[in-house]
Amino acid sequence: MSNSNTIQSKQTELARNIGKLLRDNFGKGPDSLFVTCTESVITVYLKNFLSPTEKILIEQNHHDMFIKTRDAIMVTLIPKIKAYMSVITGMDIDEFYYDWDLHNGSGIFVGLSSGFKDIQQENMESSNYEGKKKVEEEISSISKKVQKLPGDVFSFQVNPRTTLVIREDILVPIEKELIRMGYEEILRITKLKLEKTYLHNNPIFERVLKCEVVDIFVDWDFGKNKSVIVFISQPLQPQGK
Repeated sequence: MSNSNTIQSKQTELARNIGKLLRDNFGKGPDSLFVTCTESVITVYLKNFLSPTEKILIEQNHHDMFIKTRDAIMVTLIPKIKAYMSVITGMDIDEFYYDWDLHNGSGIFVGLSSGFKDIQQENMESSNYEGKKKVEEEISSISKKVQKLPGDVFSFQVNPRTTLVIREDILVPIEKELIRMGYEEILRITKLKLEKTYLHNNPIFERVLKCEVVDIFVDWDFGKNKSVIVFISQPLQPQGK
């Protein structure tokens, strides 16, 4: 079996197992699920993943309730998803991030291996993509407006439609104190709303990536003082006659 076939089989097996896990625990799984495995990163993009009850919550603008409910379920699912990723790919998953796009009914899971940064630095040339420098500069600018200039920002494309941005050293002292006092969930929801407002209302990303950005996801690992942003894109539609 070729290497590409091996990767494809792992991606298919991961999609099947994660899809079943979500159906069993949410009562409904995503209509489609796209898995990409690289040497150090696994991404799982979920489409049309909303139950009838969740649709009502969103329609009635109970967004915080939706997030809190899903977060409560994800607490029990994350160890299982990480285990699937590790067993199926042989990768030691050290970090896990997730987020939802409420209006599109989509979601993202990101697993990073324990040697993620070293592997990426060894493959910096393959991490280059058109618009990379400008994307990282704009993310730094948004981060500075919302909280502080990150200690480090680097990005790469997991696949042609998925751009992953990593920020390190992003928390200000008051945020660290809120986390220490047990207000992590409130901080996460507040930061999520604020950062997504800046990200979604910024035309620069589509312009420099030369594509339509259909989803933007954000998550944090407060313990590691780190954040992940994921852009899901598709080619620009040709102009009508």
